[in-house]
Amino acid sequence: MQARYARMLGGRDVALVDGPVFLLGLYCAVSPWILHYTTSQPALVPHNLIVGIAIGLLALGFTRAPERMYGLSWAMSALGVWMIVSPWIVGSSPDKGVILNNVIIGGLAVILGLVCAGTAARSTPKP
Repeated sequence: MQARYARMLGGRDVALVDGPVFLLGLYCAVSPWILHYTTSQPALVPHNLIVGIAIGLLALGFTRAPERMYGLSWAMSALGVWMIVSPWIVGSSPDKGVILNNVIIGGLAVILGLVCAGTAARSTPKP
């Protein structure tokens, strides 16, 4: 049973991270409408939508082809850093709620990206 489970997962150890990454991308994409800043920060609306879709697509890629996609977990960490600074670069005079929302999303993306990257580095066979 254990050998079958290892074969199904393809030797990857981050099976439980794919779901949270997808949910983070989904929340990032819809957060402008949840927090109602579509009128106060119109430039951040498409920005968060696009970044959220990108994070969600990374999660789907991690699920579909983990052995090839976990190298992109560094890209997810970079997206997280971008989310942290984006209210000041993309937005105009963001309020505390917008800043807090993007900082939390960005921080979680950085952490999950580092977890994926660390696990991928550990599970990659050394020559």
